[in-house]
Amino acid sequence: MSDHLTEAARTAVDQCLRVRSDESVVVVTDDEREPVGEALYAAAAAVTDDATLLRYPPSEQHGTEPPAPVAAAMAESDVFLAPTTKSLSHTRARGAACDAGARGATLPGITEDVFVTGLDADYAAIDEACSAVLDAVGDADEIRVTSPAGTDVTFGIGDREWLADTGSVHAPGEFSNLPAGEVFVAPETATGTYVVDGTMMPHGLLAEGQELTFEVEDGLVTSVSDDAVRGELETAAESVGDAAYNLAELGIGTNVGVNELVGSVLLDEKAGGTVHIAIGDDAGIGGETDAPVHLDGILRNPTVYADGEEIELPSA
Repeated sequence: MSDHLTEAARTAVDQCLRVRSDESVVVVTDDEREPVGEALYAAAAAVTDDATLLRYPPSEQHGTEPPAPVAAAMAESDVFLAPTTKSLSHTRARGAACDAGARGATLPGITEDVFVTGLDADYAAIDEACSAVLDAVGDADEIRVTSPAGTDVTFGIGDREWLADTGSVHAPGEFSNLPAGEVFVAPETATGTYVVDGTMMPHGLLAEGQELTFEVEDGLVTSVSDDAVRGELETAAESVGDAAYNLAELGIGTNVGVNELVGSVLLDEKAGGTVHIAIGDDAGIGGETDAPVHLDGILRNPTVYADGEEIELPSA
């Protein structure tokens, strides 16, 4: 295990998950994220004798279900941690584990640098920022987002519930991404245009002046300007049809310690003062669409209106 990962792993296990000595912990990782998995396993094993490390080959796409034995182990654990190349956040396995009472965190696409940087966070400040954003948007029927790059998209929230990712996962069934820091919702519908000018897979951090434009109508993405993103959606659509183009998520970054985009969606979507919009699966965050893809795009310098009133976004 790399020594430089030790403190971040301890933060995840001791502070974020608050693992106890009488609990079982399963760390799920893959061949490309093994150093982070090993660090988390070591931190968990320092707390409890019932710690397990499971490793499998990386999946090809975010949202792909893990092998059945991995899913079973997650559901039977008290705590799970999943540093993987492709995200398990929006999988049935992760949802079933939480439904069974396990609490856990996924770390999709985590790198060693992002792990060390992202876990060095002020969780009290993140919690405070999440509360302020929830107060501003929680009762709104309609959210509008604009940006200098050309975004102008309106979301109908309907009966969907806003959720907060504070990084504190202490109660049975709770779930978070790590690094943490966002308030998000699976909107019932959306119409307009949004332009990603920050970070989006499969590209990572976009070059200066590079912009990806998406047209949205009645909750479905109808046009994608980028060939690579379009290709991923078309691949997913081969198995689920239009569900792949579902406008899945509207998120607001609340980690005021992240003041620069680095090219990791996991970290960049948490940056205070940013908005991220995702396409595909939303069943894991309060929606009804089940799809083998969930693609987040980060918008720089957005303005957010709740029922016509501009809200204040967290900033570093």
